[in-house]
Amino acid sequence: MAIIVGIKFRSTNKIYYFDPQKLHFNEGDGVIVETARGLEFATVSIPNKEVDESEIVSPLKPVVRKATDEDLKRLKKNDEDKEEALKITKEKIAEAGLEMKLVDAEYTFDRSKLIFYFTADGRVDFRELVRTLASIFKMRIELRQIYERDDTKMRGALAPCGRPCCCTTHLPDFEKVSIKMAKLQGLSLNPQKISGVCGRLMCCLKYENAYYSEVYKQMPKVGSKVHTADGEGTVESNDLIKQTARVKIMLKDGSFDVRTYSLEDMQIGERQTTEEIDSLPDSED
Repeated sequence: MAIIVGIKFRSTNKIYYFDPQKLHFNEGDGVIVETARGLEFATVSIPNKEVDESEIVSPLKPVVRKATDEDLKRLKKNDEDKEEALKITKEKIAEAGLEMKLVDAEYTFDRSKLIFYFTADGRVDFRELVRTLASIFKMRIELRQIYERDDTKMRGALAPCGRPCCCTTHLPDFEKVSIKMAKLQGLSLNPQKISGVCGRLMCCLKYENAYYSEVYKQMPKVGSKVHTADGEGTVESNDLIKQTARVKIMLKDGSFDVRTYSLEDMQIGERQTTEEIDSLPDSED
């Protein structure tokens, strides 16, 4: 077993384990840690905790120190200065006529590098822009192209459900989402109905997909015959949440009635398969 402290960087929801170095941390504490980019500020999400060695990616890096008042002042100044950096860079992009949209900027904590994030429809030759910015800010400049989902995650937005987008609140990574999931769940395939603010398929389609995949295969195939306590009928539709089917039954007087039966109240001859859904092309990740 090892003692760890879990931290989050401001640009991600992913939690990273660090060695607390015999220091005690509370949730929300600011810390300074060493990363591939140099010293960085992060926030404690998991206070000192004992975990199994198998949960740790070795080597476990140590926390350099608790954030001091000076560290917090530097962090604040970095945030303030980035606004001016964004303004200047937008002007330089317009002057150069580059087809790119600037999304955000970030000073590394030690101000050894200034990183700009942008979106573009294709590749952009920004070499001259980098040289121009380096001469203005007198430090290393990095331009990093991101995509629609990253853009929404960085800037934040309200999802169609009325809550903040999942990517901005708790999702550590973007998972694969496909049009098959919407089809399996019986949702409208209208892109406006199943797309998020970013214009891509909503991440939440993934959340209940395992349940729908399992129950779908247990339900009778639409159009197939089933036996019920009221006789044989034809399946007209299924409700995967309630695990029920609407069945068209012929009554003794020759008329028809549509009745709802639970899964256990039917003798099913032909169950649904995912072949039709599997034949659909995958959509975006």
